[in-house]
Amino acid sequence: MMTDVAHDSYIPRNAIDHISPFFSKGQHSHSHNHHHHHQYQTPISTPVPRRRSAQIDPSTPAFSAIPTTAANLASSAVSYNTPPATPPLNKQSTVAEPLAWCTARARIPTPDGSEYFLHIYENTRDKKEHLAFVFGDAIRSKSLDKVQWNETEIDRVKRGAYQGRLQPTTEVAQQDASELGLLTPASVAITQVTESDVSMSPSKPLVRIHSECFTGEIGHSARCDCGEQLDEAIRLMKAEGSGVVVYLRQEGRGIGLAEKLKAYNLQDLGYDTVMANLLLNHGADERTYEVAQAILEDLGQTHIRLLTNNPDKIEQIEKESQIKVVERVPMMPKSWEAIEQGLEAEFEVKEGAIENKIVRGKELDRYLKVKVERMRHMIAIPSTMGVL
Repeated sequence: MMTDVAHDSYIPRNAIDHISPFFSKGQHSHSHNHHHHHQYQTPISTPVPRRRSAQIDPSTPAFSAIPTTAANLASSAVSYNTPPATPPLNKQSTVAEPLAWCTARARIPTPDGSEYFLHIYENTRDKKEHLAFVFGDAIRSKSLDKVQWNETEIDRVKRGAYQGRLQPTTEVAQQDASELGLLTPASVAITQVTESDVSMSPSKPLVRIHSECFTGEIGHSARCDCGEQLDEAIRLMKAEGSGVVVYLRQEGRGIGLAEKLKAYNLQDLGYDTVMANLLLNHGADERTYEVAQAILEDLGQTHIRLLTNNPDKIEQIEKESQIKVVERVPMMPKSWEAIEQGLEAEFEVKEGAIENKIVRGKELDRYLKVKVERMRHMIAIPSTMGVL
């Protein structure tokens, strides 16, 4: 039997409340014999400003090959360019591209024989590369497919702006490419997908907006279910043959990995995941979703079925955008699902592999309970769980 929990203790995204005097800068004074009085105060009620993501030096040179004619293809002409601070424009264009744009795409085969296309996105909000896992052939990037000024057919193939599947080149063409250090149009073979492959895709594919979690996805942490959620989203999209995972590089609800580890230390002292962030002068949740909005719009996904338990994510993704969440698909923690079904004794913990990452434990239960009670997450806490 599952019970819903009231949200009386809900903590807003950037609220700071009930901070321990031990950690708070608080209010104190200092005086001396010259009758001067200094007072330093950090108001508890002041919202914590969002920190900008780590920046990279925009002057870092990037090596890029620009073959434009048969002559410089043969001579393997190259040049060094500075990465653009804004999206590339067509030669005669004066209108900038959207907030995020796709720079490369490649097919990723998986061990079970399925595949997806990994898209890399740059943006004007930060200097990070955000990702999109795209399942199915019907979903394409408008910015990637757009013809760029002075590009060749081979340029488009190399960045992934082709339809269908690339095929191995002929033996002669491979030898030519090896000797010259380049590809020629004659050496590229593409197998086109059929119209039925595209038409069978759902009109409203599943979408998961997922924030990076090194500790949960790679480090096998049992403090969260992020790795389990990512694997489940991928499994469901493989089953449907269509879908998008927007993978945002905002570790630790936007505070970064180093600060997240500091929060872990505070959790070991007994503070919950929300309070640990607040004690580090961060918001309870500093994630933003403007880049996710731009990525989904670039992929043509404006009416989506969103895999989430987080109402804040729904509110933010719909805010001032063309995107509408037509259905929320819940993501029940597998360990809690086993409790609900009376299968807890048979529950098996697995690590690491896609479709197999499953976590459980008291620390996970405490983390999930806080998300329900203090962050409005829509998960029913098992009535048999008791006090954590």
